[in-house]
Amino acid sequence: MIWFLRRIGTAILLIWVVASIVFLAIRLVPGDPAELLLSQGGVAPDPATVAELREQLGLDRPLPVQYVERFRLMAQGDLGRSLQDNAPIAGEIARRLPRTLELILAAALFAVVVGIPTGVLAANRPGGWLDRWALLQSSVGLAVPVFVIGTVLVLVFAQTLRWVPAGGYVPLARDPGRHLLLLAMPSLAIGIGLAATVFRMTRASMLDVTQRDFVRTARAKGVGPRRILVRHVLRNALMPVVTVLALHMGTLLGGTVLVEYVFNYPGLSGLLVEAVNARDYPAVEGVVLVISVLFVLLNLLVDLIYAALDPRVRHA
Repeated sequence: MIWFLRRIGTAILLIWVVASIVFLAIRLVPGDPAELLLSQGGVAPDPATVAELREQLGLDRPLPVQYVERFRLMAQGDLGRSLQDNAPIAGEIARRLPRTLELILAAALFAVVVGIPTGVLAANRPGGWLDRWALLQSSVGLAVPVFVIGTVLVLVFAQTLRWVPAGGYVPLARDPGRHLLLLAMPSLAIGIGLAATVFRMTRASMLDVTQRDFVRTARAKGVGPRRILVRHVLRNALMPVVTVLALHMGTLLGGTVLVEYVFNYPGLSGLLVEAVNARDYPAVEGVVLVISVLFVLLNLLVDLIYAALDPRVRHA
């Protein structure tokens, strides 16, 4: 229980630090944010308009006052309002975030289903035909950029074979079949590279664990190969795989921009691009903050999974 509370406390501290960095990074960069937002085509904005926007954004108040007020509003779930349409930013993020999370989870599911079993089979017979073939395919998956994979998928399956639409989004409640169909290609574009990473980490971890003393001891005692694989090797080998998978999922939260662009998928990364292009300062801050908080929470989840796989972690 103490270990669990300590991890929770660390996560809360990290979220506070991240939120503070995001707050200060936007407000302490050179230049007046309000003036930058209103500058169009190199034409200097009207000083009265700049002053009005500074007051609207609260930039005319001292920085400590802004800091306390910002955290008070965030504690209430208020991330401010968009400068584009004056809509609540939290509402737009809440609408788009599940789409990006669904995309990432689908890609992670593909990576786990393909990468872990292939890595286990390849490590079971290192140097065999499956091992060589999987290493070659994983090299291709890691080398080819995700937007190239996405473009090829559109060209083959949408333009040539016409099996699936080229892109778009339909809510699950409206049409479950079409929703899953439109989700397939973008999640596959992300999942191919992620599966290659999971495969290589699983293979390397399996080969490392099988050479350890406790595995040799189990073999010497006559324990069956399947029992050794499940009870001894796989459980220990999965720990670094979980870490890599979780860290990649956290990175993908802000890195699905190209995939969402290629497939016209209205997710959170697309909102960030739109906010940057429109110089929507509150929306940029809100999206970056949410992505950062989710990354911290993913790391907390990794710690908890570690503790479940290896009880020794709780006493470290």
